[in-house]
Amino acid sequence: MIKEANKEEAKIKKIEEVRSIAEGYFIRGEFFCSEAVVKTINDLLGKPFDDDVTKLASGFPIGIGKSGCVCGAVSGGVMALGMSYGRCHGEAMHEEMFTHSADLHNHIKGIYKSTCCRVMVKDYEFQSPERKAHCVKITGEVAAFIAEKLIDNNKIEL
Repeated sequence: MIKEANKEEAKIKKIEEVRSIAEGYFIRGEFFCSEAVVKTINDLLGKPFDDDVTKLASGFPIGIGKSGCVCGAVSGGVMALGMSYGRCHGEAMHEEMFTHSADLHNHIKGIYKSTCCRVMVKDYEFQSPERKAHCVKITGEVAAFIAEKLIDNNKIEL
């Protein structure tokens, strides 16, 4: 019983650490939302991909190349899920990829009422510190959600 309590405590601590790391990348201006999520999860998984994988997420910020469409953090989150649940040429599709991607979408939509960047930030001036803080929070939430999935599915050890 005590062991389970310790495991749950370690899980919560790890999830909050992941949230903080992803948010930190964005706050410091090192990465935008999608890049911060991909970098954080790649590192969490022990770098199964070269650091250059983060480049693949560079077109998603501000709703896919500033178009205001799908939230960049969510797009980066789906990419990060692919690190564990994606497939290579010739492999069968892993149903978990669809399940966890949909769960991420529904989780963010449940909190923010949308996964569309322009809808999620409509109450903020683009260059304002309030908008940046809002996007940082979303980035952290996406990274934390993915970390929890990976822990729950034994993709990472505590």
